[in-house]
Amino acid sequence: MMILGVESSCDETAAAVVADGRKIYSSVVASQVETHHIYGGVVPELASRMHLEAIVPVVEKALAEAETTAKQIDAVAATRGPGLVGALLVGFSFAKAYAYVLKKPWVGINHLEAHLYSVFLDNSAPPRFPFVALLASGGHTNLYRVNGHLQAELLGQTRDDAAGEAYDKVTKLLGLGYPGGAVIDRLAVKGDPNAIQFPRPYLDKNGFDFSFSGLKSAVARQVRENPDPSPRQIADIAAGFQAAVVDVLTHKLLHAAKTCHCREMALVGGVAANRGLNARLTKSARRDGLGLHIPPVSLCGDNAAMIAGLGYHYCRAGQYGALDSDVYSRTRF
Repeated sequence: MMILGVESSCDETAAAVVADGRKIYSSVVASQVETHHIYGGVVPELASRMHLEAIVPVVEKALAEAETTAKQIDAVAATRGPGLVGALLVGFSFAKAYAYVLKKPWVGINHLEAHLYSVFLDNSAPPRFPFVALLASGGHTNLYRVNGHLQAELLGQTRDDAAGEAYDKVTKLLGLGYPGGAVIDRLAVKGDPNAIQFPRPYLDKNGFDFSFSGLKSAVARQVRENPDPSPRQIADIAAGFQAAVVDVLTHKLLHAAKTCHCREMALVGGVAANRGLNARLTKSARRDGLGLHIPPVSLCGDNAAMIAGLGYHYCRAGQYGALDSDVYSRTRF
């Protein structure tokens, strides 16, 4: 079954063609990073307008790269939420209209649920159910126990800033631009993680919720006390901040695996591309004899392949979308 996936929840317009929920035939992403960079974050109105401009060419390119036609597509899957309302409306409305004209079934997909599915794409050795998964991105930091392709139990989530959001705010405090994840990750290698001891916001070490606003505030205080830091001091701040985030994320994921009696773990979402977090989790998983699954960088950020892949399982289950269904901006998963 060939599924066309469409994603437009934030600042990437994406389309992909995936066969039988696993094989990626194409995955096209039009990024808006350069546009939003000067503002230090995503501007919703600009994002919506750029989605309108990109959606048709991105879908056409995805079909062309997959060497298929619209008529050969068996179903259409589109991100229904969560995300920016205006951005979501572009991809979701396009997908419904596209499927309606082609007389094809379609399904609305939860963006977070799709991130959990990313570890199954083009993977000959995917995780076995049940497994625990950490979803860390610019908008969410959640822990799940995944019991099946369409069955995931939320264990905990951030009470304020998401991990990726904290990265973006810290780079803004340091005057390093947007987005922040890659910048901090690159600088952290050059700094001393022990030069500045930032707090570890575990909240409750036996619980699964997160909070990064206090850590962000600690960085802000450091910057206020040292308003003109040298490149070395900036690198030390980056290293100290990343060490604190990595400590908390690693502890929570490992604790979830132990508590839920799972031998396999997954790290998904944009922050999954972080090299410091990758290295720490890989070392910890090997030490504890746990399996760790991390998608390739191309599938860590927002993409439509994960939407199409999960859409296949909804179609198999007969859970199609209704013409009067709409987007939702907040988390319902």
